[in-house]
Amino acid sequence: MLKLLVIDDEPNIRYSIEQVFTGGKIAVLTADSADEGLQLAADHSPDVILLDIRLGSRSGLEVFHQLRQIDPKSLVIFVTGHGTADTAIEAMKIGAYDYLVKPLDVHQLRQVVEQAFGISRLMHVPAILEEGDRPQDRPDLLVGCGAAMQSVCKQIGRVAPQNVNVLILGESGTGKELVARALYHHSQRGQAPFLAINCSAIPESLLESELFGHERGAFTGAERRRIGKFEQCHNGTLFMDEVGDMAPSTQAKILRLLQEGRFERLGGSETIAVDVRVIAATNQNLEALIEQGRFRKDLYYRLRGVTIHLPPLRERREDIAELAHYFLFRYNRQIGTSVQSISPAALERLQEYTWPGNVRELQSVIHEALIVSAGPTILPEFLPAELHSEPGALPGVPGALHGNPSAALPPAIPHSDELADWQRLPRLMEQWLAAGETDLYRRGQEHFDRLVIRRAMDQAAGNQARAAEILGLSRVTLRAKLRSLGMNVGKVLTQAAEDEE
Repeated sequence: MLKLLVIDDEPNIRYSIEQVFTGGKIAVLTADSADEGLQLAADHSPDVILLDIRLGSRSGLEVFHQLRQIDPKSLVIFVTGHGTADTAIEAMKIGAYDYLVKPLDVHQLRQVVEQAFGISRLMHVPAILEEGDRPQDRPDLLVGCGAAMQSVCKQIGRVAPQNVNVLILGESGTGKELVARALYHHSQRGQAPFLAINCSAIPESLLESELFGHERGAFTGAERRRIGKFEQCHNGTLFMDEVGDMAPSTQAKILRLLQEGRFERLGGSETIAVDVRVIAATNQNLEALIEQGRFRKDLYYRLRGVTIHLPPLRERREDIAELAHYFLFRYNRQIGTSVQSISPAALERLQEYTWPGNVRELQSVIHEALIVSAGPTILPEFLPAELHSEPGALPGVPGALHGNPSAALPPAIPHSDELADWQRLPRLMEQWLAAGETDLYRRGQEHFDRLVIRRAMDQAAGNQARAAEILGLSRVTLRAKLRSLGMNVGKVLTQAAEDEE
């Protein structure tokens, strides 16, 4: 459970904060003095701390330094009166996460605290690739024993200790944030702050303020000074996701910071020096953006001290089964299901799918399959519709099994014998049921595979590469199916010729 420590000498403040977070997944600890708060911090290791800037005769800054000695990764949010905001800002310069002004706004309080918990988790929970036996419900594993992921993990191990910027390239959903966190946890800055920002999720007009901060009055709505991510991350690591979406003006300021280690807040004249390691990530082709004049070449070279390429899931199919079982065991515990396995046919469907959403999409598919599954095994029918609608899937199969064979027919079946074969399955199912068969799914799947592969090979005139393309399968998968069904090109074409006669 997440832990929130409130150190404030005003009983009504402590009570109000307790009421805001009571009943959720947050355990609230309260202290009315600095000494009690420090003791609770040492005993319970809170994730986030709300600290009053004035605690009787004690200064919040003094207490803040002591809290950092207890746990440098605990995020401290100052609670301040209007007259002491400058002190809170000074605290943020040396590592506080944020500050809130009394009287507290409940919505803002909840938002800031929840964001702090998210950042705390990034710093406390390492993203790692574990070998051998491992807890299957860990949410932060870099899963994959294939050559591609092993290469990525070796790169992380070599690069993490080096004080260089890293550029992570990969499609959406491939796990770029996990790689960034692994680099942070295995770096020399592992005890310093780690913050993350998604450059595409923040409006262009606000992104500079988020990164560099601003002075009061810098723009409409800037009612107080704000300390930006770079300043908060001094001596630490900043993960900048989707850097390809940054505006040219923001790119220029980041370039200067990376070159000189200095910047100014928006609306300010004070030059601030920082030492920050930047881990950048994007799913875009930055070299193409450079050619289009949308991304600075000099910034590109500054960001890519080392480049790590994350392969899409379709290029690491050897990891799909492991990932699917990892998500199976993880979500079993989270949502209270007891599914034990994934059927071979369902695994085959998972491995044949192209996964445009990569690992994130696979995660969602397994989660949905667990919710709708009936029984101890995930079967193909429990998988989402998109896995059955790709080329090579069997459209309309459920209609055939429910007594409407014509609804199951593919759009182009030119021969009456083929039509008879497609319509024969419901009768075969009834025969198998009457005979007490217990492997109906396998036998039905085999029947369909024979029909579909024979039709595709006929259409491709025996060209396996073309047939695999028609089916949406890899050539390796097609050859394996041909072998398992006892089919070969000669037999398929002979059967097709007989159908023509």
